[in-house]
Amino acid sequence: MSDTAPTTPFDLDAYLRRTGWEGVRRACLDTLRGLQHAHVRAIPFENLDPVRGRAPSLDLADLTAKLVHARRGGYCYEHNTLFARVLETLGFGVTRLLCRVQLGAHRPEDRPRSHLALQVRVPGDPQTYLSDVGFGAVGALLEPVPLRTGEEFPGAGRRHRLVHRPHRGPLPMWVLEAHGAGDGGGWEAQYAFTLEPFEHADVEVVNWHVATSPRSPFSRTLYIQRLTTDAHLLLHGTALTETRTDGTVTRRELTGEAEIRSVIDTELDVEVPDGLTLPR
Repeated sequence: MSDTAPTTPFDLDAYLRRTGWEGVRRACLDTLRGLQHAHVRAIPFENLDPVRGRAPSLDLADLTAKLVHARRGGYCYEHNTLFARVLETLGFGVTRLLCRVQLGAHRPEDRPRSHLALQVRVPGDPQTYLSDVGFGAVGALLEPVPLRTGEEFPGAGRRHRLVHRPHRGPLPMWVLEAHGAGDGGGWEAQYAFTLEPFEHADVEVVNWHVATSPRSPFSRTLYIQRLTTDAHLLLHGTALTETRTDGTVTRRELTGEAEIRSVIDTELDVEVPDGLTLPR
């Protein structure tokens, strides 16, 4: 298992250069908002390692080399493991949460806990926050939201809310919903979770399963997304979807490996690893 203890050296300066964050380095809500927004705009979501049969390393040095120093991205376990270390380095409290993705599911229990998100505590603030830089969907959070129900949270042009849903467990079930992220245009559940804390060892096991299981979509199909100033780009297999901030959606089918590589390199800003065979 990887060593993610807080004493492991971490190059915060390099991370901040990668994300372009130039704000104050203290554990406050403005810093949390700014860091999350900068991270999701700077570092793409991608699953190129699982597609080529490799479980991505969650070792801090490997994450730094890949997501900070290389022109690469990662999926939720990589993004949020790295972001958790950034926040802990700055003095935030972080609890790792494993969530059940709800997109395309009828009930929370229909999906395993396969998504990593973070519960964040800001020193001196009794409110805790849901923070997430690794959800590969157009309904992803761009800024943290308070862990409370009964209100809508606008964040960087997107609308979210948290609701409670009945379930069989002893802890309340929270559901993150996004408005206008689906074809229906209304509120759509993104993922469900309880506030039970999980450890890095738990995340390692889920990461390995999702990356290597032949039943996992991440081991079989390309998912690459990039957020620009005015659009969300998603490559799913050979289909490229652009969702603009005004709600306009355009889709096009890519033909041939050369075009797919070109789009990944130029439009999605991800370097394709050597030896990876892409769909044709």
